[in-house]
Amino acid sequence: MSLVPALDALVEVGRAAGLDEPAVRDEGARLAAAVAESVPGAAAAWLVAVGSPDATFGAFFSAASSARRWRSSPTDLLAGLVAAGSPHAEGYATALAGVVSAACDLGPAEIDVIARASATAAVQRAAVGGPRSVAFVDPELQALQLPDLRLPEPRLLDTTGPDPERTPASSAPTAWTPDGAPEPKPAKTLEELLAELDALVGLARVKAEIRQQTQLLRVERLRTEAGLTAPTLTRHLVFLGNPGTGKTTVARLVAGIYQALGLLTKGHLVEVDRSELVAGYLGQTAVKTSEVVATALGGVLFVDEAYGLAEDQYGAEAVNTLVKDMEDHRDDLVVIVAGYPGPMATFLATNPGLESRFSTTVEFDDYTDAELREIFARAAAKADFEPTPECLARFEELASLQIRDEGFGNGRYARNVLDQAITRHAWRLRDVEHPTVDQLRLLLPEDLVAPADENAQDQPDHLEESA
Repeated sequence: MSLVPALDALVEVGRAAGLDEPAVRDEGARLAAAVAESVPGAAAAWLVAVGSPDATFGAFFSAASSARRWRSSPTDLLAGLVAAGSPHAEGYATALAGVVSAACDLGPAEIDVIARASATAAVQRAAVGGPRSVAFVDPELQALQLPDLRLPEPRLLDTTGPDPERTPASSAPTAWTPDGAPEPKPAKTLEELLAELDALVGLARVKAEIRQQTQLLRVERLRTEAGLTAPTLTRHLVFLGNPGTGKTTVARLVAGIYQALGLLTKGHLVEVDRSELVAGYLGQTAVKTSEVVATALGGVLFVDEAYGLAEDQYGAEAVNTLVKDMEDHRDDLVVIVAGYPGPMATFLATNPGLESRFSTTVEFDDYTDAELREIFARAAAKADFEPTPECLARFEELASLQIRDEGFGNGRYARNVLDQAITRHAWRLRDVEHPTVDQLRLLLPEDLVAPADENAQDQPDHLEESA
């Protein structure tokens, strides 16, 4: 379901519950913005969905900022329905889960966005006494669940951490003020963030480079505090690598690390691509880019596929504006540009100010077959599935047959295989009326690919096409 019908469905339930319709639509729209805040291209799609295609992206980010608390707590209107004992509360929570699901389709959402979104949907359902495990959230999200996101009481889930695909989500409770607003959660320490970095699968070169950069910036800060002359080090980074190699996850950790070092005031991540920076006319792009930069102040602006800005004069205007804003806000803004190695070199050469500001390059290698196997195994375990040793061996064999070009998805490949394996697992049990717990959990080699002699009518259409 796209966002427009999802919002319409929410309004319909709200109307039945006697709620103000504009307030319901506004709440749903803001929740969607908060869920899709870091999804590339989401801002433009969101503005169209809410009927404001000509508005600036600032409206999207403002809406997202106002609703971030609902990613880990019931929305205001839902809380009111629950408090009043309304029979419509459950339907409203279900409709909110539909909005969350639709928000993930506003752009190419990474797995960490999808996992946090599923937790948000579960929080809304749990507010009315629904299930407290992401295994029971909206069906459109369920196939990509990565639990270890077992939900405690509503309002207690931490959804601001790094990629839950590879690091466990925190279960520390959030403090609340007497008026019901969340108090700022204590920032993670440098040691905690570096431990999360070390817990990622593979990425040995990345971990070494980030640790070296961290130490360099730490000593620079200590020298400055001691009154010593310190070299002016650029904090901005270039991430080179194919899709699915963890660039966004590491960027989020870098934001937290820089905050822990006292170099950034907020430590949040704003992820954009060309579409969020470039407008339809010359002159408008500069304004649009500066608005996006303003939302990233105090944190990290992550520009994915940044070489898209080297395509024309509109992109050049965005780059010129970005270079100026990086200089104007050099004490409280870090920019990370990311993409394929070859095109990124061309991009950095388009503006003299770019190369001088991006002196540190971090290279993300493709995952090995064994590392992909580990990603697959972790994701399966967090979804409460257990691949048999034979299943894992078969997965590694399949991974070894994949061509590792720029179109290879790396971690996304592992997650896609798991997604289809879970569907085939369910299909395999279609004639088992009362499956055992082991049957419900175990993934077998045949769940990874359809048998070659399987008749088309014996499997779902989408699995037939992918087999």
